[in-house]
Amino acid sequence: QKLRQFKERRLENFHSFAIFIDTIHRGGEAFLVALGVDLSGEKMALGFWQGHSENHEICEELFKDLERRGLVLSKKIIFVTDGGGGLIKALRNRYGKKLLHQRCTIHKSRNLQKHLAKQYRKEAHRRLKAALEQNHYTDAKQMLLELEAWLRAKNESAADSLLEAFEELLTLHRLKVPALLRKTLMSTNPIESMFSSVRHCERNLKRSRGSKMLQRWLGSALFYCESQFNRVMGYEGIALVVSTIE
Repeated sequence: QKLRQFKERRLENFHSFAIFIDTIHRGGEAFLVALGVDLSGEKMALGFWQGHSENHEICEELFKDLERRGLVLSKKIIFVTDGGGGLIKALRNRYGKKLLHQRCTIHKSRNLQKHLAKQYRKEAHRRLKAALEQNHYTDAKQMLLELEAWLRAKNESAADSLLEAFEELLTLHRLKVPALLRKTLMSTNPIESMFSSVRHCERNLKRSRGSKMLQRWLGSALFYCESQFNRVMGYEGIALVVSTIE
């Protein structure tokens, strides 16, 4: 009953400001989940779609399901992801150059460090963090360019990895998002926190008995997570960002 309620509830009255999308793996299956933030800063678990992996077809099916239930997926929504190729492909196919996509800075920092020798990892993290803490786009961009040059001398692949996501790391800076709200939107931490609660709810689940069982547990757990949600930090700045996007 809870699963049916979750999967069929209408979303016309949810006016999205930002949507976090990420995958949680359970029972050998991938569940792509969308967490929305509305114009008042309230969060809602919008929906999920099950697949064997996070590919662009599964992502598109999730979008179609959200639209079927009334959610308006406009070009004015900020999408926050960890950089998975299938998800990015689906978003770019749908929105093209109008896409507002913020890459998770925590995932990118980890990715850069994997390319580097241990003695350079802390410095790479420090430089990336310092760049992204800048309030102005031009300052942040200049510091990222300096980081790219520094990485280039240490590891070409690390520098290429930074360039691959360069502008998507600065989406919030381009939109002049205030610092406190930017801290919330610059990583997938909100949806990762929700996944942590899902795992806590399922901690005694030792053996899955098929897709129906996994979906029942996930739908019920997401409903529970919503009861624990608070408004996002810096929600007072949402109206200003919406005006900038317009």
